[in-house]
Amino acid sequence: MKVDNKKTSRSNAPALIATAVALLVLSYLPGKALAGSLSLIDADVLHRESSRWVVLDARPRAEWEAGHIPSSRSFSWENYTRTDEKGVELRVLPPQEMASALAGLGIDENTPVVIYGDADKSWGGEGWDVWILSWLGHKGPIRVLNGGIKAWTGRNLPLTASSDSTFMKKTRYQIDLKPRLDIQTQELDKMRGAYAVVDVRSTFERLKGRIPGSIHISWEKFFKGSDRRPISSAELKQLLIDNGIDLKRPVVYYCTGGIRSSYAWMVHELSGLPSARNYEGGMAAWQKRGHQ
Repeated sequence: MKVDNKKTSRSNAPALIATAVALLVLSYLPGKALAGSLSLIDADVLHRESSRWVVLDARPRAEWEAGHIPSSRSFSWENYTRTDEKGVELRVLPPQEMASALAGLGIDENTPVVIYGDADKSWGGEGWDVWILSWLGHKGPIRVLNGGIKAWTGRNLPLTASSDSTFMKKTRYQIDLKPRLDIQTQELDKMRGAYAVVDVRSTFERLKGRIPGSIHISWEKFFKGSDRRPISSAELKQLLIDNGIDLKRPVVYYCTGGIRSSYAWMVHELSGLPSARNYEGGMAAWQKRGHQ
């Protein structure tokens, strides 16, 4: 029997392409688990065990100055982002500068850290703080105060306006960068068909432009209640499924400049799903490349 090799090659082409794409995607996947363990912590537990933790306040510095959890240190995205050489705003400072900033707060890569915000005024800044530490390769445990500052005050726990920094010890932060927790514009453009790309901005923002093929899930869907607690693992999985996302598919979250998407990314990491990626440049970086 004579075999038509050209015909066979053409018939196998889709399968070969699919296999190649799958292998390429696997090479980009960040894998499961962060360097440091990540979970939630309740206000009562933090109050009882406060000596074990360095606490970071992710709200705007003015909010921290007005009243914060005793001994907490201000670490807001507003103070650690810049406009890059392409004119894209809200880009994170270079890794070594971020490491120096953390060291200046008395934090090294093994320090046990608790992060809190309010989701609202911080625009998900607690997620940004978690993402920064994870991206830098933090090895110590990372906890997120469940319910943030509202949960703390809701338990009638104390606040202070003191800015005493004498408790901070000079240290050095050793970076073990995890670049696959981020994704760059060129890579996303090339590979976006292989990812579930989730736009967490508002409907109004999305109407003005979006990444082609992206799925819209507002970041406000990732928390609930008056104190804005992250939704549970089961709730996140159902949210993704309801929006047509295959849980086995790698996920990229984006917003305008990587803040709200960091919060969605944090909730994703808390869920136990395979690690997602945060498009830190966001729509601002995408548009600078001429994409609509």
